[in-house]
Amino acid sequence: MSTTQERDIFAEERPRLLGLAYRLLAERADAEDVVQEAWLRWSTADQAAIDNPQGWLTTVTSRLALDRLRAIRRRREVYVGPWLPDPVSTQRTPMETAELAESLTLGFLVLLDRLGPVERAVFLLADVFGEPFAVISEAVGKSDAACRQIATRARRKMRTAAVDEDGVRAPASAELLSELMVAVLSGDEEQAMHLLAADVVLLSDGGASRRAARRPVVGSDRVLRLLAGGWRLFGFRSRPSPAQWPPARVETINASPTIVVDSPTGPVLISGEMRDGLVTRIWVRLNPDKVSGLEFPLEML
Repeated sequence: MSTTQERDIFAEERPRLLGLAYRLLAERADAEDVVQEAWLRWSTADQAAIDNPQGWLTTVTSRLALDRLRAIRRRREVYVGPWLPDPVSTQRTPMETAELAESLTLGFLVLLDRLGPVERAVFLLADVFGEPFAVISEAVGKSDAACRQIATRARRKMRTAAVDEDGVRAPASAELLSELMVAVLSGDEEQAMHLLAADVVLLSDGGASRRAARRPVVGSDRVLRLLAGGWRLFGFRSRPSPAQWPPARVETINASPTIVVDSPTGPVLISGEMRDGLVTRIWVRLNPDKVSGLEFPLEML
């Protein structure tokens, strides 16, 4: 096989491999590192002996990502405050099916954290990417029968997790998020309360370098009290007038409408989920190490 053919095969598979690595790791840089390592192994492999290049690349990428996932899980144990998946812009990302798009949302990625590393890999390979169990068993180093059992167990855990979360995985609309942001910045607490479900949960991921709630905030009263000072997230020392509100725009990030606020201290990403027209989940991502990569979209499936 010529070098050009090697590159063509890998280039064709790269968006899928990157999508798999990102869903497994939920961290952008680590996913890119895994795919780069897969390329290095592919470029030095005896490709004439590889009957199924797609399956081979899936296996290598999965194994590398599983090793990386076990390592970064230990890193997340000492993370300051709530940890949320790295944001990825999906405005120009081709997604072939609704299942692929849904599996990039924060709601789905957060539910995936209920699974162990091997369960996560088997579930994604089987249910999201539709890989045959012959490929999955090779990727995770277990028999076909064991992988089928793992897939069944993983599906059960995901269903249970969805019930625990009231089954809500519908992204909040851009209109609802914008209305909530205007109410918060203008100090209209009554309007903001009308937009929040009683059991709303807010998670803010600022890491060690940004001011943010260090624990999940649960319940509309507590969330509203936190949001009442939300203007502090944008670098203001007192509530700004409408003329002083920071520039904001709506982008599609993690396959969901997301408000991107250009604050003096860096972008702030606000997204969420809704039920019956009310906000049930609010995710605020402002860790500069995470949000700085948004200007470079990942070409992935």
